[in-house]
Amino acid sequence: MILTKPQTALHDGVARCTRYAFGPNKLHLCGPDANAEVLAYIQAGATDPGLAHILQGFATLYPYLKEIAHANHIVDVFDDRVVQAYWLGNELLEAIPAQQFFRHLRDNLDLKRKYGAKEFDELVGKLPKGARMHHSFHVLNAYKRTGHDAKLHTLESMDSCRVSWGSVVAMEGPKITVRRKPLLQQNRKLVLGAAEDTTIMRRLEEDATLDDLAIGDLVSMHWGVICEIINPKHVQWLEHYTMQSINLSNETL
Repeated sequence: MILTKPQTALHDGVARCTRYAFGPNKLHLCGPDANAEVLAYIQAGATDPGLAHILQGFATLYPYLKEIAHANHIVDVFDDRVVQAYWLGNELLEAIPAQQFFRHLRDNLDLKRKYGAKEFDELVGKLPKGARMHHSFHVLNAYKRTGHDAKLHTLESMDSCRVSWGSVVAMEGPKITVRRKPLLQQNRKLVLGAAEDTTIMRRLEEDATLDDLAIGDLVSMHWGVICEIINPKHVQWLEHYTMQSINLSNETL
């Protein structure tokens, strides 16, 4: 296979999407059984059509990317703008009509059959209230997981599954301490709590994309894995759509 080095992680949609998909794939929660291959690509800092093919095997992720791209007349499903829209958020999400989102949930993801009519109607009832095709909406409002593990989400699994963000406050060997706001439940409602320190063990020792990580950097995280270094604008988008999804979730808790 012919590997191509991305210019940077932030300008290669396939590379960026792979970093967000790695955490749950490593835990066998979603995606094809190709974690060793995915890790090899990450360690090499490289992409090729084979990696894109692996990502197409994520039964929830890929249909979302296709719909975001289609609604915005973007041919490449892994265009970096599309990948950013789904995982972090951007203006592309605002161009998707609620009716298209409804058809996506009903037809592409088959949630009416999987969830039942009552739960499905409750979910799609949130679409006219501002729901967007952001990863956080699915995590926080589709309470039953849609990967390989169809159990109901717990507060802990929702906090791990949503893409969170924080600031690096300490680094010691493989240990990276990040100050982030956890997802909590207060008075039977979801909230983001006060920022607290959490330690992440960096297992990707050969991963060159985090070699420049420094104290004070902003990072995104998914299932206990640091995905990438992000900037304040990314944090604004991510916080905006996460809070929107939390507020919609609280309507039906």
